[in-house]
Amino acid sequence: MLKHPFVNKEFVPDLMWFVGQFDVYDREETRGAILGVYNPDDEHDRLELIRKYGLDLECLSYRHRYVLLSFLKEKLNDPAFDFQSLFDIEEDCAGSWPRGEWYNLKNPKDFFRDIYVLAKEKWKEDLQKAALEDPSSW
Repeated sequence: MLKHPFVNKEFVPDLMWFVGQFDVYDREETRGAILGVYNPDDEHDRLELIRKYGLDLECLSYRHRYVLLSFLKEKLNDPAFDFQSLFDIEEDCAGSWPRGEWYNLKNPKDFFRDIYVLAKEKWKEDLQKAALEDPSSW
């Protein structure tokens, strides 16, 4: 069983690993200012955001990355999956986005499609290494 990188329990893939990179709650003046110059609906800005910040998941091993990207691929192939819900912040939840656009992206699926393409590129060696192993042995 693949363990969570921070706690001693099973790793369950969650797309919030990608989205959480952009949460600026209680860091609006620092991280929020840095990320706030990017518009997630603009393709150029979105690609830059993902390259610089969205894939900064050094805490994840090559196995975690493989599982997470496989999960993302599954969700991208699910026409009923609600990608916008990942950007919704409940009133009683501590969280905030760097720009208003994050609360209602024009096409949130495009955001995750770009994550998938760029992660396959950036994590290519990790993904190849994990693919050579039997996941049931993790």
